[in-house]
Amino acid sequence: MEAAVTLVVILAFVLIALLSSSVRILREYERGVIFRLGRLVDLKEPGLALLIPVVDRMERVDLRIVTLNVPAQDIITRDNVPVRVTAVAYFRVMDANKAIVEVENFLAATTQIAQTSLRAVLGKAELDTLLAERDRLNEDLQKVIDQQTEPWGIKVSVVEIKDVEIPSSMQRAIARQAEAERERRAKVINAEGEFQASAQLADAADVMSRNPTTLQLRYLQTLMEVGSNSKSSVVIPLPLDVVQPLLDRVGGQANSPHVESPPADEPAVSESDETGDRGMP
Repeated sequence: MEAAVTLVVILAFVLIALLSSSVRILREYERGVIFRLGRLVDLKEPGLALLIPVVDRMERVDLRIVTLNVPAQDIITRDNVPVRVTAVAYFRVMDANKAIVEVENFLAATTQIAQTSLRAVLGKAELDTLLAERDRLNEDLQKVIDQQTEPWGIKVSVVEIKDVEIPSSMQRAIARQAEAERERRAKVINAEGEFQASAQLADAADVMSRNPTTLQLRYLQTLMEVGSNSKSSVVIPLPLDVVQPLLDRVGGQANSPHVESPPADEPAVSESDETGDRGMP
């Protein structure tokens, strides 16, 4: 009797173990790939999944977006500049059956493909392109990686270049280049300003030449603007037509005849003295 009870208990434990191994619960973001005696037979949706004990085996596949940090890669650009680039890729499994059957480990395979594509794509670009046209390079990387992972049922949605490390010597060269470029722009802007100002001055001169009073008013306005500052000295030039009469008058007085005065050492002889001398015997 005791042997029978023990056998029943053992059978009950075995049955419970078999039932527990045949029942699986899948979350909303999971899919179950069922293999029956080694053959792919079904894809289980979220919820309760019943398996045949010992015969069926299930592989869980996560369908959520995976953030893949691509390790730093040492790259030589097209213009022979060594740089160190890091990137991040976002992908998700679109076909769970292919992700399990077509590749051994889709995560490791995608990581290797991302590293290889990063070196291949960025190695064809120049340093200026790598720094200034990241959006286009990101799109090229996304297309290249997605094209290679598509047979595995994996969709790469976004690839972003995170950081580009440049040697210190090249950073100094880039800084000098940027400074020279800013100086060039400043000189061009200054030249354009001078050209526009000269054109405006020429137009203003044409307008003022039609009426001399306009030039005089502008002259007086400039004097008022300069004289508004108490610390400034104002030099007022006089027009030649105002100064010329004064110069002519001074010159006329200098050229008129005049009586020379007698020398200081000779006495002056008056008219009365001369008459007195004549009346004397």
